Amino acid sequence: MTEHLVIIGADAAGMTAASQARRRRGPQDLRITAFERGGFSSYSACGIPYWVGGQVAERDDLIARTPQQHREHGIDLRLHTEVTELDLDRRRVRSRDLERGTEEWTGFDQLVIATGAKPVRPALPGFDAPGVHGVQTLDDGAALLDTLDHGCHRAVVVGGGYIGVEMAEAMVQRGLKVTVVHRSAEPMATLDPDMGRLVRKAMEGMGIEVVPGAEAKAVLVGESGRPRAVLTTAGEHPADVVVLGLGVRPQTALARAAGLPLGESGGLRTGADMRVQGADGIWAGGDCVEVLNLVSGRYQHIALGTHANKHGLVIGTNIGGGRAEFPGVVGTAVSKVCSLEIARTGLRERDATAAGLGWTSAVIESTSRAGYYPGTAPMSVKMIAEQGSGRLLGVQLVGREGAAKRVDIGAVALTAGMTVDQIVSLDLGYAPPFSPVWDPVQVAARKLVSAGIHRQSE
Repeated sequence: MTEHLVIIGADAAGMTAASQARRRRGPQDLRITAFERGGFSSYSACGIPYWVGGQVAERDDLIARTPQQHREHGIDLRLHTEVTELDLDRRRVRSRDLERGTEEWTGFDQLVIATGAKPVRPALPGFDAPGVHGVQTLDDGAALLDTLDHGCHRAVVVGGGYIGVEMAEAMVQRGLKVTVVHRSAEPMATLDPDMGRLVRKAMEGMGIEVVPGAEAKAVLVGESGRPRAVLTTAGEHPADVVVLGLGVRPQTALARAAGLPLGESGGLRTGADMRVQGADGIWAGGDCVEVLNLVSGRYQHIALGTHANKHGLVIGTNIGGGRAEFPGVVGTAVSKVCSLEIARTGLRERDATAAGLGWTSAVIESTSRAGYYPGTAPMSVKMIAEQGSGRLLGVQLVGREGAAKRVDIGAVALTAGMTVDQIVSLDLGYAPPFSPVWDPVQVAARKLVSAGIHRQSE
């Protein structure tokens, strides 16, 4: 008997699950229907800032697999179709064709929820005005480009996290005067404040106005109904376009209404096999789920395409009859704003404290290559380790070319549960064009060892 797999959401997690399940089970054994409220499938949302900024020339360059390609592989992909209700007792979903306005019920044997996340948009005056843009989907990117094509000169980015700094770069690349307003003392709250301060100084050196401690109160609109300024607790900031960089939240209203288990951040809770806890035949992956942090042992919401693709691979393998698990994450992320590279993995100081861990940190200054080699660039590395055991807890890097991907050393070390002593002894690659004799990550580890990381905290 043919089994029916229904997928809600046709981006990374959903369509990776569909494609992997199809590789393992043919159409006579498994029928696959995927619903997508937007007009695109399998695209790189992470690339949208670079499309908006002009580094990526064409929208289609961000699309990994078109709807037609999915259909040619036996997947019934229905675009512009929103799932509006889950009926888990009768194992069916209600969908609405957004172009025709028609509705129908579709039964399922297996269900994959890959509804993603949505940009945080404050319920404040003017934030729903034309010219105020969240950036999460290709449709969002197209809408922002349409606004920019109408003679914008000043942009205000609300929020100083990854999305905020990437969109600040995009606006700079487009030739706009850019202001970034954010509530925290320093941008990039995913870093410790001392490392965030380095990001702020570098952004200011690029001509970006950074306004810390500025909580948005309203978007002030002109006679056209479009933005003229953003009002914050630090004053008014002129704007022709406003970009929201306040982060995202799991899009789990459907799951909540159906009574599926959600975590503290509102993301779906799954087992390592990506099956929703307590729900047979229902799976979830991507930006709508919470994941286990292997360093802190706590669940958290991390919206990254890397995780979404892995979730989809695990789900598709399991639906297809294989066995796979997603063990968790260590919290690795990289970004850039113009020539500045930013990276982090593991815990910040406040994360370690919240997890009840005694810790010591060290910050070092180094270079991307041997100091005498042409093109070498400075970088700052911060390392956090557990007091007593010396176990690595986190790494943060801020620097120029060659800084960000060094975070992968920390990511592997965290996954392996390595100590700072073991990091010092790693056999890393060296040649003057690529690194100093002591890699900057190892220099930070040496500093922690010298500081007495193995002494028990009081």
